[in-house]
Amino acid sequence: MAESPNLTPDEQATLIAQLQSEANALRDELDETNQGVLALYAELDEQADQLRQASDLKSRFLSYMSHEFRTPLGSILSITGLLTDELDGPLSPEQHKQVAFVSGAARELSDMVDDLLDLAKIEAGRISISPAWFDMFDLFAALRGMFRPIVDGSAVDLIFEEPVGIPRLYTDDKKLAQILRNFISNSLKFTTRGEVRVSARLENSDHVRFAVSDTGIGIAPELHGALFEDFSQVDSPLQKRLRGTGLGLSLCKRFAALLGGEVGVQSTPGAGSTFFVIIPLAIAVEPADET
Repeated sequence: MAESPNLTPDEQATLIAQLQSEANALRDELDETNQGVLALYAELDEQADQLRQASDLKSRFLSYMSHEFRTPLGSILSITGLLTDELDGPLSPEQHKQVAFVSGAARELSDMVDDLLDLAKIEAGRISISPAWFDMFDLFAALRGMFRPIVDGSAVDLIFEEPVGIPRLYTDDKKLAQILRNFISNSLKFTTRGEVRVSARLENSDHVRFAVSDTGIGIAPELHGALFEDFSQVDSPLQKRLRGTGLGLSLCKRFAALLGGEVGVQSTPGAGSTFFVIIPLAIAVEPADET
């Protein structure tokens, strides 16, 4: 350090002592700050561990509860099936109506249980992907047959557009079908008349876009961001009459991510909605020989 010509040796010594004191005070302050940061990191690690434990407990609870519900629900559905088939004697029209009500409620509850079980499996990392080569026509044909009993006689037309120019896909067709089933089921719930249209088209050279469009009630823009969150439901008069866990769209988002894709929605209140999923034509794993 160069000596200043304007300071006497005593003044220089005093200045040096003052600078050393300030440096020591700054060092002590930095040490105290570092200790605070370390304590904060330790607290964050502890909270993260607690969150992991809470998440694990939640997943285990959902899985246990779902499995426990399956046995009594299966019994209810079996008994209602026997009653409907009149194996123990004929039923009156009113009794058939009551049995159908019980059966429908049990199936709705069974669907909720399946959603909860899927959520538990995903959060526990126990959902696996089983990709295979398949044709879009087969997927649409299976979905059409599945929903035919629901739309027959209703005021809503379920239309599957013929997929044109789309090659065979290499992905998990069961996960993709579950995404589209949820989209179609939601659209049918919130469309009292008009149509629900299912389509597929190439998004680019290596991605395909599946869309389910309806002429239903539509969804306000401020609600779009929360639609794919767990237990989220649209607040509408129709929703109050329809039961559900609010997990369907959340599972769609999670399944799409597993397939390397993403989901989205376009909707205007009173003008209907379009839910879509975009996935790769071939999932990013080593494909099997399609021959």
